[in-house]
Amino acid sequence: MADDVEQVVRQRLRALRTTLGLSLDELAARTHLSPSTISRVETGKRTISLDVLVPLATALQVDLDALLDVRVDDDVVIRPHADTAGHVTTWLLSRPEAPTVALKMRVEPTDAAPEQQVHPGHDWFFVLEGTVRLLLGDREILVEAGEAASFATMTPHAIAAVDGPAELLLLFDRDGHRAHARPGAEGAA
Repeated sequence: MADDVEQVVRQRLRALRTTLGLSLDELAARTHLSPSTISRVETGKRTISLDVLVPLATALQVDLDALLDVRVDDDVVIRPHADTAGHVTTWLLSRPEAPTVALKMRVEPTDAAPEQQVHPGHDWFFVLEGTVRLLLGDREILVEAGEAASFATMTPHAIAAVDGPAELLLLFDRDGHRAHARPGAEGAA
């Protein structure tokens, strides 16, 4: 098992370095390790130790947990379930532990004005079908199918369907997910 973990880490280190377009010399300059040390780590000719792994992870912009995670993603398919509250139905399209949340939302039109919310974070949505009215403080913006909106969520905000149902794809961080997932968060973007 330890050999398997080391092999995965070695592959990841090399893949990250090449993906970032870094030569051994460039990575060495960032880590204060020699190019030959990095090469020996990548090829398995040197044992991986924390004194080498920490500077490499930092220079490659990845945390140690991600680098050492060897869990197998056997089931990569997400099977979303509909959750309806009032006139809004949502489907969680990402794993519960994911740092970024993807959500599909269907908003039915209603005569009630949506209540604007404020919460930490940033929201982004893409209108798949229909038209939505995005309320941002005093502003009212129509966002139609094929258009996207992105905004800081410390501005009071809400959405409502216009002239029929609307379907959206939303992306936000964990703070945004907590705000949108609570019961009664109808019409919130």
